[in-house]
Amino acid sequence: MIVGDAVDKIIDQLQQFVQSFDLFGLKEYWLYLDRRLFCRLEDVYRSTVNKLRTSLYRYYIINTIQKGNLEKTQEFFQKQALELQGQAEWRDWFILPFIPAPEQNPAFSPYFSRQWADTFLVSLHNFLSVLFQCMHILHFDAEVQKTTSVTEENEQLRQLLFALQTESRDQRDGDEMVHHKLPVYVQNMDRLGDTELQASTSEPVSSQSQQSTNQSTNQPASQSTHPRHKRIQDHEKERKELFSKPPSQTPEKKGEAGEVEPLAETSSEPPEGREEGGGLSAEQPFIKLSQEEYGEHHSSIMHCRSASNVTGQTRVMDPKVLGIFVWSFNPIMQTKATIMSKSPLLSLEWATKPDRLLLLGSGVGTVRLYDTDAKKNLYEMNIDETHPRILSLACSPSGSSFVCSAAALSRSGSSDSVPRLPIPVSGQLLLWDTKTVKQQLQFSLEPEPVAINCTAFNHNGNLLVTGAADGVIRLFDMQRYESAMSWRAHDGEVYSVEFSYDENTVFSIGEDGKFIQWNIHRCGVKQSEQVLPQDATGPFVLSGYSGYKQVQVPRGRLFAFDSEGQHVLTCSNTGGLIYRLTNGEPALENVLSLGGHKAPVVTVDWCSAVDCGTCLTASMDGKIKLSTLLAQKS
Repeated sequence: MIVGDAVDKIIDQLQQFVQSFDLFGLKEYWLYLDRRLFCRLEDVYRSTVNKLRTSLYRYYIINTIQKGNLEKTQEFFQKQALELQGQAEWRDWFILPFIPAPEQNPAFSPYFSRQWADTFLVSLHNFLSVLFQCMHILHFDAEVQKTTSVTEENEQLRQLLFALQTESRDQRDGDEMVHHKLPVYVQNMDRLGDTELQASTSEPVSSQSQQSTNQSTNQPASQSTHPRHKRIQDHEKERKELFSKPPSQTPEKKGEAGEVEPLAETSSEPPEGREEGGGLSAEQPFIKLSQEEYGEHHSSIMHCRSASNVTGQTRVMDPKVLGIFVWSFNPIMQTKATIMSKSPLLSLEWATKPDRLLLLGSGVGTVRLYDTDAKKNLYEMNIDETHPRILSLACSPSGSSFVCSAAALSRSGSSDSVPRLPIPVSGQLLLWDTKTVKQQLQFSLEPEPVAINCTAFNHNGNLLVTGAADGVIRLFDMQRYESAMSWRAHDGEVYSVEFSYDENTVFSIGEDGKFIQWNIHRCGVKQSEQVLPQDATGPFVLSGYSGYKQVQVPRGRLFAFDSEGQHVLTCSNTGGLIYRLTNGEPALENVLSLGGHKAPVVTVDWCSAVDCGTCLTASMDGKIKLSTLLAQKS
C-alpha cells in the first residue's frame, strides 16, 4: 500500500465517524492509532499528538452544532467530562452547549470557519504522512541492525572454525563463509514498509471493497437480511453457476450479444478475455445487479431527487406538472404520499433538517413546506408576484435557511415545454429563513437581474454556486452573503451545476452541450471541457405518431456523481450513462450504460452507500428506473 493511500483512508475513516456522530467509534479508532502508531514516537512528540486529538474532538463538536444535533453535543461533554475537565484547553468549552449562537461568539467563531477545519485536516494528514515515512525508515534501520548482528555472529563462528580445522581446510571453509548468504528471513527485511500496520490500518475502511473484489468470497457488500441484499446473494449464486459451465459453451455466448447481456449484469468477476461482444472488461468499475421501475406517473418527469431520513430509510420522489409522488424503495417499492396541486410545480428540494420536509416551488410565486410523514402542508410562502416562476430551491446544510430562485414569465408564457427565447428573462435570488418563514435578503445579480436555473451548496453551506439563463456561473460567499466571483461559462443557458467531490472545482452543463469543470480558486479557469451529445444536455425531444413532437427544457439535475466523485451519471435517450472522469482528456470514458428506457431520460440522481448504490433515471414517458449497482474496487 502506498503511504498516501493509507493516510487518506485514515482521514476518511475519522471523518465518517464525525459525520455520523459516532463518538465511541471515533475514540476507539484514535486509541487504535495510538497503539499502532503514536506509541512508537519519542516523548517529545506526545504534545503534538495530544493537540491533534484535541482538535479532532473540537472538530466533532462543531459538526454536531452545525448539523443542529444538540443531543450529541451534550452527550460529548457528559461522556468526556472526567477526562477533559482538568485540562486547561477545555475549561471554556463546557459552556458551548448553552450559548444560543456559538458561531457568533468571539471565543468560538474561528472554529466554525471552513479555514479552521481545512487547516486541521491538512495538519493531521501531513503529520500522519511524515509519521508513516519515519516508521518505514525506523523499520529499515532496525532490520539493518539485525543484519549486522547476524553478520557479526557468523564472523565469530568463522574464526572458531579457523582455530579448530587445518590451515588448508580453514582457508577453504573461510572462503565459503565469506560468500555466505543471509537467511531468508533476513533477506526480506530490507523492504520499506510495515505489512502488519498497512493491513490493520486499511481494514476499517476497505473491508467492503475486499468483499466485492475477492472472487472466492460469495458474501454481498452488506451482511443484512434486507430483500435487496438477498437479491445480491441470488445474483452471486447465479454468477457462480454460470462460471461453472464447461468452457466449450463460452465461445457460443461470446458471439451472441443478446445472451451475454444478463451475464454482464450479474457477474462480478468475468472470465479473462471477454472484453468484446457484451461481456465486462477487467476495468469495469460497476456491476448492474438489478433494475426496477416506478410507473405511477403518466406524463413527463421534471425532477427526481432522493433523501434519507434519520432511520436510514431512503426516499425517492419526483414531480410532474400537477402532482408529486413521494415513494420509497427500501425495503419494497411503494408510494408513501401523493401531493396534488392546482398550479404547476416547477421545483423541489428536500429540507436538510428534518428530512421528512419537502419544499415545493410553483409557477404562481409560492413555495410550500410539506410534511411527508403527516401528509400535510406546514406553510405556504408568497415569494414574489412579479417573479412567479420558482425555478430552483436549495436548502442550506445547516437546515436554517433555503435559497429560492424566482423568475418572471417569459414572452411565450409560463410553459416549460417549449424552448425559451434567446433573451434571458428577469429573475431574483432570495434567501429565506426556515424557522421564521421570512425572507432574509435578496442577492445582487450582476450585471443584471437574471433567472437562476440551478443552485447548489457545498458540504457546510459556506458557498453557493448558481447557473443562470445568461450563461454565467456565480459563486456566493454565504458567510458574507455576497458574490465571491462570477464568469461566463456557457454559450446559452447554464442547465445544471454541482460542486466536485473535493469542492475545489465545480462542474456545469450548458445549452451549448458542454460539460465543463471550473477551478473556483482561479475565476473562470477551466480544468477540463468535454462535449456531450444532445440527449445528455437537452432540450429533450420525444417524437410520436403523425408528426407529434414534444420538447422539454431541462429543469432537474442533469448529472450526478458517485460517492467518491470518480464517476458521473448523465442522461441519454435509452437510459443513464456512467462515465469515468478523465481529468482533462478530450472525451469522457464511457464505462456503463444502464439502459431500460424507451423515452429520453431528462433527469438523474445517484444514491451511494458503501459498495452498493442506486442510480435514478427519469424519462419523458413518466417512467423512473432504479438501477442497483455494485462497485468493484481495486
